[in-house]
Amino acid sequence: MKIGIYPGSFDPVTNGHLDIIERATKLCDKVIVAVSCNPNKNPLFTLEERVQLIKEVIKPYSNIEVDTFTGLLVDYAKEKKASMLIRGLRAVSDFEYEFQMALMNRKLNPEVETIFLMTSSKNSYLSSSLVKEVARLGGCIEGLVPEVIKKAITDKL
Repeated sequence: MKIGIYPGSFDPVTNGHLDIIERATKLCDKVIVAVSCNPNKNPLFTLEERVQLIKEVIKPYSNIEVDTFTGLLVDYAKEKKASMLIRGLRAVSDFEYEFQMALMNRKLNPEVETIFLMTSSKNSYLSSSLVKEVARLGGCIEGLVPEVIKKAITDKL
């Protein structure tokens, strides 16, 4: 079974994330959306809320699991018997950081490959941080996140 892990903070999950998740389901028998617990970030949603929101929006897919992890991603991948890490790229600016991480992950565990998926052009400017900033300032986030996420952001703010 080909297992792929799509890691991230997903605070909140956006339509850009969902684009990558959907496309990853075509490459893998199973996709694990792995929500990271990063103590250096100040998330809007708790870890549990992020997991629940992702579970809500991935209901149409039968080959997706949502989980959380801490520590090294390659250790988590080994634990889950995953052979690939899936990373989304929006622009060239994402590539330098992601390339560096992919090389480090390969050094730590050469059996796990990193697969880069370019987001669709309609989502290339989209980030969780930008969605939260626009929402905090009273802007419209329609079409940037699924409706259930939009409601959760509105309720939280």
